[in-house]
Amino acid sequence: MSITLNTTMSSIMTNKRRVGALKSLGVVTVGDALTYYPFRVADPVPLRALREARIGERMAFSASVRGMRVVPMNVRRGYRLEAVVDDGDFAVSRHVAGAAARLVFFSYKKQYVDWLSMRLRSGAIVVIAGEPSEFNGQLQFTHPEIMTVAPGSGPADGEYSGVVQMSALKYDADTVEAGLRRISRPRPVYHASSRISSEHIHESIVQCIELLAGTGQDLPGDAATEAPQTMKPMEDGGISGAGTAPAGAESRSGNAVAVGLARAIPDVLPESVRESNHLLHRAEAFLAIHDPLSTADFKRAIGTMRYEEAFVSQTALLQSRSNVRKDAALPCAGVALRDRFIESLPFPLTGGQREVIDDIGVDMAREYPMQRLLQGEVGSGKTVVAVAAMLQAAGSGHQAVLVAPTQVLAEQHHATISAMLCAIDGVETGDDPSRDALSPNDPADLIKAAESAADDGDAKGRTAVKHPVKHSGARSGKQDGAAHAQSDANTRHVPVILLTGGMKLAARRRALALAASGDPCIIVATHAAFSKTFQAPNLALVVIDEQHRFGVEQRESLRTKNDVVPHLLVMTATPIPRTAAMTWFGDLDISWLTELPGGRKPIRTFIVPEDDGRMMGSMFAHIRGRIDAGERAYVVCPRIDADDESDGDDDTSGASQIGVYDDSDAYRRESATAAANTAASAPSQEDGDGAPSRPPLHSVAEIERRLSSLPQFRGVRFATLTGRDDDATKQQVMADFADGATPVLVATTVIEVGVDVPQASCIVIFDADRYGLSQLHQLRGRVGRGGTDSWAFLISRAEDGGPAQQRLQVIQGTLDGAQIAQADLEFRGAGDVLGDAQSGGKSGLKLLRVVKDAKIIADARERAGRLLADDPDLSGEVELAGAVLDFTRGNETFLTSS
Repeated sequence: MSITLNTTMSSIMTNKRRVGALKSLGVVTVGDALTYYPFRVADPVPLRALREARIGERMAFSASVRGMRVVPMNVRRGYRLEAVVDDGDFAVSRHVAGAAARLVFFSYKKQYVDWLSMRLRSGAIVVIAGEPSEFNGQLQFTHPEIMTVAPGSGPADGEYSGVVQMSALKYDADTVEAGLRRISRPRPVYHASSRISSEHIHESIVQCIELLAGTGQDLPGDAATEAPQTMKPMEDGGISGAGTAPAGAESRSGNAVAVGLARAIPDVLPESVRESNHLLHRAEAFLAIHDPLSTADFKRAIGTMRYEEAFVSQTALLQSRSNVRKDAALPCAGVALRDRFIESLPFPLTGGQREVIDDIGVDMAREYPMQRLLQGEVGSGKTVVAVAAMLQAAGSGHQAVLVAPTQVLAEQHHATISAMLCAIDGVETGDDPSRDALSPNDPADLIKAAESAADDGDAKGRTAVKHPVKHSGARSGKQDGAAHAQSDANTRHVPVILLTGGMKLAARRRALALAASGDPCIIVATHAAFSKTFQAPNLALVVIDEQHRFGVEQRESLRTKNDVVPHLLVMTATPIPRTAAMTWFGDLDISWLTELPGGRKPIRTFIVPEDDGRMMGSMFAHIRGRIDAGERAYVVCPRIDADDESDGDDDTSGASQIGVYDDSDAYRRESATAAANTAASAPSQEDGDGAPSRPPLHSVAEIERRLSSLPQFRGVRFATLTGRDDDATKQQVMADFADGATPVLVATTVIEVGVDVPQASCIVIFDADRYGLSQLHQLRGRVGRGGTDSWAFLISRAEDGGPAQQRLQVIQGTLDGAQIAQADLEFRGAGDVLGDAQSGGKSGLKLLRVVKDAKIIADARERAGRLLADDPDLSGEVELAGAVLDFTRGNETFLTSS
């Protein structure tokens, strides 16, 4: 049977349970097996004679078998095999006296016991590695690794030359020296599961290497006559290949397996790149990773494959970026409407906003699609930049769509944009006397100005906008007629259409009809924009807000609806370090907004230990004072209700019990009762892995009930908001919160993105030690948006000096999103910060890490750029072209815009 990297494990392994266990780890083909990398390599096993043995410390030695017996276990089904070995010859080389020890194996499979009996027959020479113990005063090794040594002399230099075949038995090594060198070498350690151990993963991968090299046989499963040498007993007939792997030589040159593997696995990296970076051949790297000669050998091989990942991924990103420029786009050169909008703003743009708007303007004027990522701090003014871009598209006679992740945010965008467009006419006609009084940091003032203009019945047909959370769409007596009017580059009124999944059927049909007409307009939508019913034939610009919340297939559906590819602007407030952005968004032009608008005051952040009743009471008293001053407060909990086993609207898990927040006897009794009820229903203190279980997460229902009973909040109305609430409820809750009818909002992280209430000045985050830093930064950004003093309180039961407390101290110590993102990457890793869709958690990236491998990524990107400049189609690098194609096809979630 011809074995390739695409050969399935099921076709070469008869043990179906092993196949299933490997499949659960993502190992389906031989190629998957080779790229299932160990996360570390165990230290070499020391050579010791039996008289030098240390109980509990692993050791290796050679010995001869004195005798062996198999004893049926009457009480338990199965057999016990005992062999007595003597290390006399090996002990002489160690300058100590020889000794005897007992090897013990247990198995319920007679076939395996018979095979093992043949290997441990009396007089056999074996090499053994295991952990010694003492039983009945005698040294004993239970389930040790064994390698059989061929009788007679081996190669003069002791080099292992392959599996030796004598009679019906395969020997693992030619000489004792080769066997000792093999069995004592460092052993890779893999991420395993309850279904398969690291050792058996290693055995399977080594057998795959042998089969690829043409020196092995099909993986046997239960066949005793074919079972490899170091099978662990009590497994389900699984194979073991540690003893059959190529080994022995200090250099792999000339090794039969290495030579055969090089024929089966061609190199991917260009020869010039490999030589300049002193990297191994791909086949040699696989061999050194899964069967290392030394720790240094293993590290060099891992470094080779890490660089290969960087080079292939960066080549794919750069190629994708180049290919986009071959597509046709609608050029948008009309900037008159955009400029009038900028002039109408009641506040000056920051320098960063002006620069990004200019860059976008240049990109959109071209005949190929813009590909740009806009990253900005919470409150840095990304929405204004997006509106300017959409007005450039509409002012050029085309359509633009803004896609938001939630209906609340979409409605808020719709109201804010409509208000901004109303302000354009108000400035030019001079009929908006409130312009000078508008706050540069208070979008609510813009909305009020729009409402006022609409109520005056302006003859130009402007859209009257109510509060964003009260109504699902703009209302105007002349809106229906204006929406069907053909606009041109000089249009004063640009229809702003809202399209959400929660709209009534008639309103949804009207919105879809307006978009399908092709008339210049701005469409604000949720996931409804990705449906087949949404058609915008004149679409020139797609703006994705909080891009990580949408799948790549969804974003691509907008790009492929028409023959002409629209320009793309993706926005995120999640801080992403530059090295991470270069890795995950390398096919996009990246802009950063780091300057906050004038008038914004820094948010003061405090870590509050939950068991500190005095501090908790002071915090709530402070919040009551801010409420009495007309401000609002958020209280965030990770769960919806106490009976909900899942986590509310995010992925945090575990939490701490609520403590005693004040000195009132009533609250102390309440707290004690709740704690007792929780303890009664809590699981045992040890979970399945032996780790202490964590107290349950705080829930919205629990916290709302308990806080409303505190004396500090007497007479204050509370509201709750979770992902379970329907759209109408969400709108009403947010309207009441913004109006001050319910000044305290207890919610899940549904408020994390886009919710904008300028009067909110305080946020309390329960179980803050269980959130990622970027998410805490996002939540903190919900307050301080109205230019007032603001506070964030992080409630925690993290241990002093522990990792959780260190993470919270990062949030407390800085408002710089870039620093926070960098720390979050270092604490949690890229997968948790960016999400699987962007992190490579489900992609071909298995070794590359954006924090510690920044230099590798930069070097790979530079070299890949030079290569593509000389050979854009990679016609001279066939293997690299194939690897890039495989990476692209299997990693659409990695190439975020291709």
